Amino acid sequence: MATTAPAEPARGSFWSRLPVVSHLRMSVGLQRGMLIAGVVLTAVFLFVAICAPLLAPYGFAQTFDAAGPFPTQAPPSPQHPWGTTVGGYDVLSRTLWGARTSAAVIVVAVVLSIFAGIALGLVSGYLGGWLDRVLVVVADAIYAFPSLLLAIVMSIVISQGQSSLWGGIFAAAISITVVFIPQYFRVIRAETIRLKSEPFVESAMVVGASSWRIMGRHIFRNATRTLPLIFTLNASEAVLTLAGLGFLGFGIEPTAAAEWGYDLNRALSDATSGIWWTGIYPGMAIVLTVMGLTLLGESMNDLADPRLRGRRKAGRSKAGRHGTTAAGAAGKETAA
Repeated sequence: MATTAPAEPARGSFWSRLPVVSHLRMSVGLQRGMLIAGVVLTAVFLFVAICAPLLAPYGFAQTFDAAGPFPTQAPPSPQHPWGTTVGGYDVLSRTLWGARTSAAVIVVAVVLSIFAGIALGLVSGYLGGWLDRVLVVVADAIYAFPSLLLAIVMSIVISQGQSSLWGGIFAAAISITVVFIPQYFRVIRAETIRLKSEPFVESAMVVGASSWRIMGRHIFRNATRTLPLIFTLNASEAVLTLAGLGFLGFGIEPTAAAEWGYDLNRALSDATSGIWWTGIYPGMAIVLTVMGLTLLGESMNDLADPRLRGRRKAGRSKAGRHGTTAAGAAGKETAA
């Protein structure tokens, strides 16, 4: 009798294998709800950051229009739905434009961290020796530096106390980069050490491939699969670092760009006078943005853990067995 080979499981489409989409397909129950909440909040943040010039009724530093100067500390009204600040800025416009500044810091900081961390991790893990030991010691030492204190020092060094747009962005981004590089370095180094003993790497060595070709073509592609998880977790810390700089007075001047931390600093004196609208909206923007990025990163991290996936599958199997047992018992009682 002819036998047929078992059919191989069909691979999903390109879109179903993307990081967030694949995690949505794997998630169930509360885990799926947390992941969806993170995706929605992050998508809203990115949409506002991209479309801020279209959504904001005024410019981030605009204090007057055709009708004249804006009133200061005015409560919410049809002309200013979220009120105005002590400097006469529209709170709604400042909050929307602040999303663009935060997104710029995230992109610059995380991109610099990824490039430096991947390069150092590949070289350290593949070559080993004294270079690996030196880089590991340096990476461990960097963890002793508080990120916010380092950001303050970098802000003074880069912008000399004059918080321009790109000066403030790069001050926060470079300080975050220095702190985040060891995280990417450790992940890529560990994956490189594991992968360099795989058969496909040894085959490349046998055929005479150079070390740089093996690192760039064979190891790089397989060692960077977990980077989306680290990216989402680090992005929320980048937002908090920028807000901390602005709150302490080392951020970006209001005439250069909108920044949530600076607006919170200026709203401190308003809170004691019962003027709540100048601080609650930029504060909620920080909370919701960080919450969305954190929920997204933590959910993806949990779903990428094989132990948690196995636990979820075991729960499904147990539920199925209970259902089958209950159905069998009901059938026996009916037959009796």
